[in-house]
Amino acid sequence: MSVTGTSDVVLDRVSKSYATVPVLDQCTFDVPAGSFTALVGPSGCGKSTIINLIAGYDWPDAGRLTVSGRPVSGPGWDRLVVFQETALFPWMTTIDNVIFGLQNRGFVRRDAEGQARELLAKFGLAGFERKYPSQLSGGMQRRAELARAMINSPEVMLFDEAFRGLDTMTRGLMQEYLLGVFEGSSITTVFVTTEIEEAIYLADRVVVLSGRPAIMKEIVTVDLPRPRKLEMLSSPQFGAIHERILASLIAEAEKDFSENVVLTEMLSASRGL
Repeated sequence: MSVTGTSDVVLDRVSKSYATVPVLDQCTFDVPAGSFTALVGPSGCGKSTIINLIAGYDWPDAGRLTVSGRPVSGPGWDRLVVFQETALFPWMTTIDNVIFGLQNRGFVRRDAEGQARELLAKFGLAGFERKYPSQLSGGMQRRAELARAMINSPEVMLFDEAFRGLDTMTRGLMQEYLLGVFEGSSITTVFVTTEIEEAIYLADRVVVLSGRPAIMKEIVTVDLPRPRKLEMLSSPQFGAIHERILASLIAEAEKDFSENVVLTEMLSASRGL
């Protein structure tokens, strides 16, 4: 399994609406090749929309979105997504799920299984190759999904709150597995999370989005050394980055609250309340 890691992702004044609801408004930022970039922002601001656009599941209404300088025109094996909800096929065993993409691309089953067993062992799933998703824990399902993506040698990995809903211990273990994968490769990674601590611990850069319709509010560089260590979470450097991102998000929440109060007052006045 080889990873090229040559992709960079660029959103240039990307706008997107659903029906009459604007979600992104000329949103502009880039993801450098081989970097780990986290996206944070208020709930409903369009983080998942950005993942879907990069994956090619949807298209911008305006602006330009490119990967390695090429416009995204649809889904591709070079860009793979791990979602919050499991996407494993329940009727397939773990190993059959992992090799699904390779088989669809014409790989010989024996060769695909060899790669799959190697990855499953790396992710702590040796011995579970013939188990079905319902026989795996939540953390094991996430690891199997990660193996299914990694076996296809993607240039860009996309995570849409992939660890949300996991208990604290399992979430921590998944972060360690992901760091092991990322720090041993040069895959360009975009990771959506609602947890500031998770964003800082995993990423090289944190893109802070505004409230809907989202623009890029700021990009915070995480200048912590790699490999990342848990003790970094209690360092003054980590605390300073956390404080900056939190302040930015609180400002957005306060702005949204103020705008909603003004809108409510205007509606009340127009109704003579």
